[in-house]
Amino acid sequence: MGGLGRPYLYLLGSIFYSNYQIKGVAARGISLVGAMAIIEGTVERITFRNEDNFYTVFKLLASTGDLHTCVGNLPRIVVGEELKLFGEWTKHEQYGLQFNTETAIPCTPTTTLGIERYLGSGLIKGIGPSTAKKLVEKFGLKTLDIISNEPHRLTEVEGIGEKKGEIIAKAFLEQKDIQDVMVFLQGNGITPTYAVKIFKVYGKESVQIVQENPYRLADDIFGIGFKTADTIAKNIGFKEDDPHRIRAGIRYALGQAIEQGHTYLPDEELIKTASELLGVDVKKDFLAELGKAKQLIIEEDRCYLPSLYEAECNVAQRLKELTRYVPSLPFDLSIESEFKLAPEQEQAVKAAMQEKVLVITGGPGTGKTTITKVVLTMWEKAGFKILLGSPTGRAAKRLAEATGRPAKTIHRLLEYGFGNGGMSFQRNEDNRLKGDALVLDEFSMVDIRLMDSLLKATDDKMRLLFIGDCDQLPAVGPGNVLKDLIASNRIPVVRLTKVYRQAEQSQIVMNAHRINQGYFPEINNQGDFVFMERKEPKEIATLILDLVSSRLPSHIEKRFNLSDPLDAIQVLTPMRRSETGVDNLNRLLQARLNPAGKKNEIQLGYRLLREGDKVMQIRNNYQKDVYNGDIGRITRIDPEERLLEVLYNDENGDRLVNYEEEEIDELTLAYAISVHKSQGSEYPIVVMPVTTQHYMLLQRNLLYTGITRAKKLVILIGTKKALFLCIKNNKTSARYSYLANRLQEE
Repeated sequence: MGGLGRPYLYLLGSIFYSNYQIKGVAARGISLVGAMAIIEGTVERITFRNEDNFYTVFKLLASTGDLHTCVGNLPRIVVGEELKLFGEWTKHEQYGLQFNTETAIPCTPTTTLGIERYLGSGLIKGIGPSTAKKLVEKFGLKTLDIISNEPHRLTEVEGIGEKKGEIIAKAFLEQKDIQDVMVFLQGNGITPTYAVKIFKVYGKESVQIVQENPYRLADDIFGIGFKTADTIAKNIGFKEDDPHRIRAGIRYALGQAIEQGHTYLPDEELIKTASELLGVDVKKDFLAELGKAKQLIIEEDRCYLPSLYEAECNVAQRLKELTRYVPSLPFDLSIESEFKLAPEQEQAVKAAMQEKVLVITGGPGTGKTTITKVVLTMWEKAGFKILLGSPTGRAAKRLAEATGRPAKTIHRLLEYGFGNGGMSFQRNEDNRLKGDALVLDEFSMVDIRLMDSLLKATDDKMRLLFIGDCDQLPAVGPGNVLKDLIASNRIPVVRLTKVYRQAEQSQIVMNAHRINQGYFPEINNQGDFVFMERKEPKEIATLILDLVSSRLPSHIEKRFNLSDPLDAIQVLTPMRRSETGVDNLNRLLQARLNPAGKKNEIQLGYRLLREGDKVMQIRNNYQKDVYNGDIGRITRIDPEERLLEVLYNDENGDRLVNYEEEEIDELTLAYAISVHKSQGSEYPIVVMPVTTQHYMLLQRNLLYTGITRAKKLVILIGTKKALFLCIKNNKTSARYSYLANRLQEE
């Protein structure tokens, strides 16, 4: 079966043998759970098979006569097939001892019985048990060679005509393609899960594509980044200065900048970054090459990915088109008096009546919600059809609760779904939103790509009201849309600064404003703002565990009228990797809040997920209608089928979402999340470490954003020195964006 040839398979097998035998593990070392091992035998029975991800549970009859349970992501295997398996023995809590297969090398059956069982398994279209028996009776041990190399001879068998012979030969070769691809990919250090993804994208051309340009994997396969593709390239002999590598490295360097929020990089900075990344001297000529191939857009000294250049230009052009004059609506003083507007709020409402596009920005307690309610009431009185939206499900749900009107996420407003030959926003320049006005809350979270899609779908006559806090962290995605609109001086802006009486009673609100103005917070630990001083990171982590698992839950229902501590309490932290970072705190909190027991769990790489875990989606999945930052709870895990089910709660209420094995890497634990990921959300209680261990990320707007996520109680844990450094550092990370300049251009 192995189309790469038996010498190749022998060499590959020898490499694996040497690697495993160095560890001193014999093929029959089944008592060594977790140790690398090799077993060989015949597939006796297939217990379970998932055709989407190739996850298989099967019985292998070893040459020793033992019958083993084996599992793994494998290309199609059949009863009677002889395999050499590389992997490790594991002890499953429910199913006992089983062999976890990492690589499977097909071996040509060596007996006529093995060949007959293999062909009669139903694997090859046109061959059933009866035909398999006739083939083996006619050709004996040469049967597989004849099907592969001399298919015209199949007509020598009774009942096989020329057409049926062609069908059999074609099906046999297709199956051989799958085996060849999987052996090649796994032999070059690609895990079975990624090998399956690659085969599903490229099919039988997988080997050729990977050999010609493995860097394509970083563009085409989710989960395989440049570094993984670079490792594969080195394994198959690519040199450090290979043009494919340099071009991919430049695009990767630009992609990394985009992940940090930039829409472009200056050419000199891009060359410097790419050279450091690749360890070679990158010439400017490569930028010109990529520009000529339309893989980069170079405008003066600015280097863009084409999609971001187009988005930035579109947003600027569309906003200019939409800001044409609109006659003002009458300002109804009876509505104004009902809500008792202050002068600053009245100015904001008047502006909303007069302007086609308006930005209202302000911190907590400045009356943004009150203004929104007044504007909505007045627009409704004028007969307007109004749409309400927010970037996230939680924010949309909060907007709906605050205004008493339905609200949706921007993605749902734009109706993402199947159309025009693929998945895309169904609301666009050819099918625009129907309405007279659109209100978008938490506008600081909107990146340049989403803004582009939104404006394409906006009707020329529609009014736009953008509401957000420009002092919060900018969007996770590329661009700095809210600040750019304000900085351009071309879009009308109302800035709210006064904190109103009811909000003044909250220490969270008052201290958030103090911090935003560069002052140290007032700390008396008597209200809703608490600071607990601890110096050592280990002490801080221990206190967080204690608070979240026992001290806070015991008071939550009584003091805050909340029933579910897991939903009520959110740990926010500036960093991912440190003792008080996201990864370590999640590991500790999972062990404390949802310990191992009789619950099903699934391990994928470093990720261990368990039924009952609090998890977060970390990329937009439009087909499932879940988005980056959505938080839910795992309700069920099926370890055999390798799938899990997550319960989400958003503006549409509770809903269950299923994940196949290859999609599980879109989830991560969410007992602790980064401050960036918390944008647009509010939590009853926020617990947040502030330590000099996070020195590189101690920025005022990060602390301000974290504090303003809390509705009822915020607890900061750390040192006053770290808090002081954070407040004094108002140097927010600059983002390369040209939107403000484009808006200023005539």
